[in-house]
Amino acid sequence: MILVDSSVWIEFLCGRMQHLQTGDFHQFATCGPILQEVLQGLRVGAASAKFEERIRSLPCLSDPLPVGLFLEAAEIYREGRRKGHTIRSTADCLIAAIAIENAIPLWHKDRDFEAIAKYTPLRISPRILPRVQ
Repeated sequence: MILVDSSVWIEFLCGRMQHLQTGDFHQFATCGPILQEVLQGLRVGAASAKFEERIRSLPCLSDPLPVGLFLEAAEIYREGRRKGHTIRSTADCLIAAIAIENAIPLWHKDRDFEAIAKYTPLRISPRILPRVQ
């Protein structure tokens, strides 16, 4: 299972990830912050409604979010600053904390996660997923 960040979903929705098919969704998980980021940007329409149905059917990690994950996200942010990395999005720190807590790799297209992975146990998923038969 792979936690898919909103940066990947945005690429998919914009048609820039032709290799990704809806049949691949069984490999994916999501979490509250990712759902919020993706769904708040959806346009009204049948295709968006179908996508929302599919993404909401994914396993949702750390639901509900325990306060400890917020504390871990704050520590990820502070540790990054101590090491010279200013993370642009506190939501990314929370998403990273969720991935770490659940021992699941994160698939992303966001430089903040590359920085976070340098000083935490965050595992990054490969950019292109192999087809599962």
